[in-house]
Amino acid sequence: MSPKSVLHRALFIVFVALLPAPSFAQTLIDGSKVSDIVTIARGFGSAALLSQSNGNPKISGTISRMGYAIYFVNCDERKICTQMNFYAGFLDVKPDAGALNAWNSTKRFGRAYADADGDASIEMDINIAGGVSRDSMVSSFEIWRLVLRQYAEHVGFN
Repeated sequence: MSPKSVLHRALFIVFVALLPAPSFAQTLIDGSKVSDIVTIARGFGSAALLSQSNGNPKISGTISRMGYAIYFVNCDERKICTQMNFYAGFLDVKPDAGALNAWNSTKRFGRAYADADGDASIEMDINIAGGVSRDSMVSSFEIWRLVLRQYAEHVGFN
């Protein structure tokens, strides 16, 4: 091997060694990144960032013309929260206990119940403590969209 060839190989090895390592890690979304969650929510319909009466964040939105809210819970003094509670209520839709039990016994996502006025309600919780990937957050919204559609059909909401 010629001295010139050895020098080229050595320079190539040094060049490759100095390149930044590829990053396969995703930025995690946690309770400190509520604006990122609102952006994801807007990919599914309208969404606005509001505050709950206790100062914790809340998202109010619509998916397929159905209103919903996301309540951020288990928040610290800086309003950084570890869980999200998706909620939708269907006013003047009064399911009987059998319909609610049928939902809860056959569906994996979404807890169905009648609120204090007997109106159909559904909730779904997700844990964001320690952060979740953007793909996981989008998946949670996809599941919520499906839950809303299926529950609306189940209780007869038009």
